[in-house]
Amino acid sequence: MNAVEKIHSLDKFGSRPGLDRVMRLLDELGNPQDELKFIHVAGTNGKGSTCQLISSVLTSAGYKTGLFISPYIIDFRERIQINGEMISEELLSDAVERTFPILERLASEDCVITEFEYVNALEFLIHEEAGCDVVVLETGMGGLLDSTNVIKPPLCSVITSIGLDHTAILGDTLEKIALQKCGIIKPGSVAVTSPQSPEVIRTIERDCSVKGVKLLNSADVGIIILKENLNGTLFEYKNNKLLLPLLGDHQLENAKTALVALEVVRQSLPFSDESLCEGFKNAKNPARFELLGENPPVILDGAHNPDGVNALKNALNKYNDRPGVVAVLGMLADKDSSSSIEILCGSLDAVFTAPVCNPRTMTSEALAEKCRPYFSEVEACSSAFEAFDKAFEYAKKHGFLLLVAGSLYMASELRPYILNKF
Repeated sequence: MNAVEKIHSLDKFGSRPGLDRVMRLLDELGNPQDELKFIHVAGTNGKGSTCQLISSVLTSAGYKTGLFISPYIIDFRERIQINGEMISEELLSDAVERTFPILERLASEDCVITEFEYVNALEFLIHEEAGCDVVVLETGMGGLLDSTNVIKPPLCSVITSIGLDHTAILGDTLEKIALQKCGIIKPGSVAVTSPQSPEVIRTIERDCSVKGVKLLNSADVGIIILKENLNGTLFEYKNNKLLLPLLGDHQLENAKTALVALEVVRQSLPFSDESLCEGFKNAKNPARFELLGENPPVILDGAHNPDGVNALKNALNKYNDRPGVVAVLGMLADKDSSSSIEILCGSLDAVFTAPVCNPRTMTSEALAEKCRPYFSEVEACSSAFEAFDKAFEYAKKHGFLLLVAGSLYMASELRPYILNKF
C-alpha cells in the first residue's frame, strides 16, 4: 500500500469523538503540537474559506505558514499545506513510513486510531518538523472533542457561521452544536466569531465569559464595497483596497471574520498592509462558488447543507446575468437533501442528477424523484461526467449558466474534468 492507501485503510474505524486516542498517539510522537503556534477555526460553514484567507496573508507576510483543512478536493495532500502549497508525496510517504508502525502497535494494545486522528497527528508532526512559524488549524467536526483540540491556547480561536449539521453527534439544537464548537475557546486566548443567530451568540458569549476570554465579533467590521462581479469583490478596509476572489455575500462575511482574526494575530506576528492586500488577492478555495469556465459560465460549489445551499442561492441570484441556470446535482443520502432542493426551487431551470463518488451517495434516480416537484426539467444520469456533458450542451444551447453542486465529493470528481475541458 502507498501512503494514502494506508491512511484510507483507517476509514473503517469511522469518526469517534474524544481526545484520549490521539493524545496517546501524540505522546508516542513527542507531542509536536506543543511546539507550534495556532489559529484554531471551528464552525459549520465558512471554516475553509476563513482558513485560506488567514493562511494566504501570513504566507504573503513571509511567515512559514502551515495549513490543515478537510476535506480535500482533488489530492489528499491538500489537507496538509505549507505556504499555500500541499506537501510533497515524498514528505507524506516518509511521515507515514515512520509513524504507521506505531498505529499498528497501539491497535494491538486496543487503542485504535481513526483516519482523521492519524491525519491530524501527521499534520502536527510535519508542520513541527518543517519549522512552521504558525499553523492555521481547521477542526474536523465539532470542537470540544475534535482531535485538533489537543493544542495549548492558540493565538486566536475562531468560530465561523454555525448551523445544523452532524446533529447525531453534535446535538440536535443550535445551542448544543454551538457549545461543542466553543470547546476550542481556551483561557489565555482571544476568541472571534462570525455573525450568528441569537441563541448561538448567547451561547458563545456565555462560554467566553465563564472562561474569561475576550470575544470579538466580525459583525463590527466596517467595509465599503467598491466593485463586484464574477471575478471577485473589491472593497475598502481601513484605507486598504482589498480584492476578494472568493464570491458571494457569505464570503464577504468570511473575509470580515478573517480580518478580525488577523488583527488579533498581528499583535504576535506583525505584517504590513501590503501583505494583507497581497494575501487576499492570492487566496483560493476550490469548489466554493468557483468560476471554472466563462463560455458558458461554469460554477463549481460543494455546499451540502441547507445553510451552505442558501448562501449558494444568494450568490447565484447576485452574480448570474444569464437568462437561466442548468445544474448538475449529486448528493449524499445522509444529508438534508430535501431542504437543499427546496431552497434551490426558483433558481434552477433544468437539473441533471448524478451519483456521487462515495458509498453514501443517493442514487441519481432517487435524487431526480426528489427534484421533479420543484424543477420543470429533470433527468437522471448514470455518472457525473454524463450529467456534466449534457448540462454543458444545454447551457450552450440556451445561453445559461452551468452550476455543479450538492457535494464536495462530486466537486472533487468533476473539477479536473471541467478544467481539462476548458
